[in-house]
Order: sequence, then structure tokens, then C-alpha cells
Amino acid sequence: MNIRRKRRLRYSVVFGSLILAFAVIVVLNINTGNVKISIPDILRILFLREGKEVEYNIIWKIRLPRLLMAAVLGGALSLSGFLLQTFFANPIAGPFILGISSGAKMVVALTMIFFMHRFRQVSSSALIIAAFIGSLISIGFILLMSRKVNHMATLLVAGTMIGYICSAITDFIVTFAEDSDIVNLHGWSQGSFSGMSWGNVRVAFLIVGLTFVCTFFMAKPIGAFQMGEGYAQSMGINMKMFRVVLILLSSVLSASVTAFAGPISFVGIAVPYLIKHALQTSKPLVVIPGTFIGGAVFCMICDLIARMAFAPMELNISTVTSIVGAPIVIYMMVKREKGR
Repeated sequence: MNIRRKRRLRYSVVFGSLILAFAVIVVLNINTGNVKISIPDILRILFLREGKEVEYNIIWKIRLPRLLMAAVLGGALSLSGFLLQTFFANPIAGPFILGISSGAKMVVALTMIFFMHRFRQVSSSALIIAAFIGSLISIGFILLMSRKVNHMATLLVAGTMIGYICSAITDFIVTFAEDSDIVNLHGWSQGSFSGMSWGNVRVAFLIVGLTFVCTFFMAKPIGAFQMGEGYAQSMGINMKMFRVVLILLSSVLSASVTAFAGPISFVGIAVPYLIKHALQTSKPLVVIPGTFIGGAVFCMICDLIARMAFAPMELNISTVTSIVGAPIVIYMMVKREKGR
């Protein structure tokens, strides 16, 4: 068996495993809860729109929107991490580590307090725009730092410090919010996929779907950039425009996650690493869809754990992703040091 056939076999096994895991976790998420619904009843409700009214409402109004949002936003967060790792040429770079999620959280908190105080409601589009602005503010500071600092470790520390500053500003803002707003902000800031509606699903699917397609069409220039900036320029790639597009795509993806589910940690670092390690390649054409599906599966599993580990009490999604993702990141750092 030649190398090309071995590679194709590995790709088939990895993607087949991801799709199987996706299907299994979908069934488990819909089936598991305070009200258990049998698989035949689930299939009848999903495909024939028939069944008991209570079970029908549980699936279509609560569990399915939440499940789809976990999948879409998990994929978005993982893909954002992959783009940032490509941009900074560092596997530890991610929306949470670099303070991008904290910047988005800061501006979203400001927006939520302002809109709730004046209009008593906040549209999803306003939250996404606010999160996008916050992401760009954080990443703007990081890019300014990158001009002064050449060492990547120092840049990552600077990103972490930016995250702490944004979190401190957010806490300061919350101090002046009304009690009812503080409850909403606290619940959102801890990260959760609960309370999702079909309207949220449609908006998230549209934004993340379009961004995913744009990222996929960027696969060739991303692959050239991975070979080195000089090689990418020799291929006719406008590096200034390429960097801007890469940052914008990453910011839109991470902003969408923060706007809907709050800041979620470690997914953007751990999943791209696991997928690249499983596929044994960094080719964007393969890694981009793999990372997206892997992120969807990862977040759906973490959401199931968050719901059921101490039911009926629910854990914050970021708590679970930290417990699962942080050891992977530590392993990455240790392995990287040993490889030097």
C-alpha cells in the first residue's frame, strides 16, 4: 500500500469516526434528560412530527435547538482556533488564551446593560456586532504588540494579560448594572447553550455557515502561508490582505460563539490539535472540515456532561471544556518542549 492510499485510508477512518460520533451524541443528547424519550419515539417525532405533545415540545423547542447550537458554535470556535494558530504559527494560540473572547465579553456586557436599561431586550444581531467589535479590539492590541515583541511566548502572555484587563473592565461594568441585569449577565458570562431558540439557530447557522464557506475557499492560500511567508508571496498572495481576511474570519467565528453562548475556554486550542494529530496532516483542505466537525462533537459531548453530571443542577459549559481541554493543552506544551 503506497503512502497516498494510506493517507486516504486514515482520512476516511477519521472522518468516518467523527460522523459516527456525531450521530451517536445527537441521539444521546436528545434521549437523555429529566424526561427520557425512547429512540422509536424520537425518530417518530423528528421525521413524522407525531408523538405526545410534551415529548414533542421537549425535543423541538428545548433539546434540538440547544443541540444544534452546541454543534454550530463548537465548530465555529474550533475553526477560529485553527485560523489563529495559522496566523501566529503557534499551536497554543486560541480565542480564549489570546484574550479575544474576553474582549468580546466586555463589549457584549456593555451592550446588554445599555439595551436592557433602555429597551429591555437585546437582539442577537446587536450581540454579534458587539462581540465582533470586542474581538477586533483585543486582537488589535495583540497585533500592535506583535510589532514590538518577536518572541511568541511573550505575545501569548500579553494576550492573557489583555484578557484579564477586559475581564476586570467587565466586572467593573457589572457593578453598576441593575440586579435583574446582573443575573442575566452572570448566567451568560459563565457560558451555556441553554435557552436557545430556533431564531438563534437560524442566525448562527447563517453567519457561521457563510464564514465556514469563506474559510474553506481560503484553504489554498492558508496552505501556502503554512509553508512560509516568502513561499506564499511567491505564489502571488497579497499578504496584507490575507492577514486581514484571516483575522476577520477568526473574529466573526469567535464573536458568534461569545454572543450566543458566552466565553467558552480551551475548545479553540484542544480540538485543532487533536484533529491534526489524528489526521497526521496540517493541510487546510482536510483540517478545516475535520476541525469543524470535531469541534461540534467536542462541544456536544461537553454540553451533555454539563447537563447530566449533577442533574438536575447544570454545570457551566466552560467548566466542562476547561476540565477536558486544559489537560490536552498541558500535554501539547510538554510535548512541544520535549521536541525541541
